Amino acid sequence: MKKENQRVEKLCSFYVSDWHFATMLLPYINHQIEKQVNVITLLENNSAENIEILVKKLNLKNEEEILQIRWEEINSKKYADIEQLLDLEINKEKENIVLINGSRDYIERNNENIEKWVEKTDGENIKIINFFEVTEFNHHIVEILNSHDRVLNTSGEKEIAEVFEGYTKQEIKQAVGNV
Repeated sequence: MKKENQRVEKLCSFYVSDWHFATMLLPYINHQIEKQVNVITLLENNSAENIEILVKKLNLKNEEEILQIRWEEINSKKYADIEQLLDLEINKEKENIVLINGSRDYIERNNENIEKWVEKTDGENIKIINFFEVTEFNHHIVEILNSHDRVLNTSGEKEIAEVFEGYTKQEIKQAVGNV
């Protein structure tokens, strides 16, 4: 749950393939657009083709708006580039969600850049959703869960313990320390 003074809320999500990423993400994005949420993407790899194919097959209500989201990759991890992108794309009149998908370094660097931008600009609260490919991050799932507030899965935003039965941050940290 988001702390009162917390300005960046972090969710994590796990996927097994590029198609799974697109399939699980689209219903969530469709719902967020219905709620008038502004969606920004920081993707290390281009997802435009998969998104376009699936949007047309799923016949989503907000097809046009979904296709207007930038699904192409953003190669830069430099703060100045991400700052410029956020300055252009953050909508101060709406809730903002930033979707990040890529390697561990890409995800971590862009999370740091967003947090720095929020502090520097005294910006609005932002929800970051980090997407991790299970095969790449399988051995780091506990670490990932410990650094996030909640999880996004096919049924929506959930508390971590709802999705990972028996999970508590303290127990997991102790278990990791004993390994």
